[in-house]
Amino acid sequence: MSLPGGWELVLIVLVLLLLFGASKLPQMARALGQSARVFRAEARGLKEDEEAAKRAKAEREQQQQLSSGETSTPPAAAQPEEKQSDEKKN
Repeated sequence: MSLPGGWELVLIVLVLLLLFGASKLPQMARALGQSARVFRAEARGLKEDEEAAKRAKAEREQQQQLSSGETSTPPAAAQPEEKQSDEKKN
């Protein structure tokens, strides 16, 4: 379906003027513009929320991998340092 041309737009505007009157059309256009702005803002907010949720999920998964893949240092690794400090004292 193609967009209406010049004469078709004029006819549509005339019909709207007859139906709603000249005083109501600016109010309707203003309300339509505000509705479109609110809709865009909400859509943008939903997109940002979705991206934030994805980042949080990725961070949680990374934290789980770090905590599960983390190995504790064996006690033998700490002992040589203590021996060296004792040897320095002597």
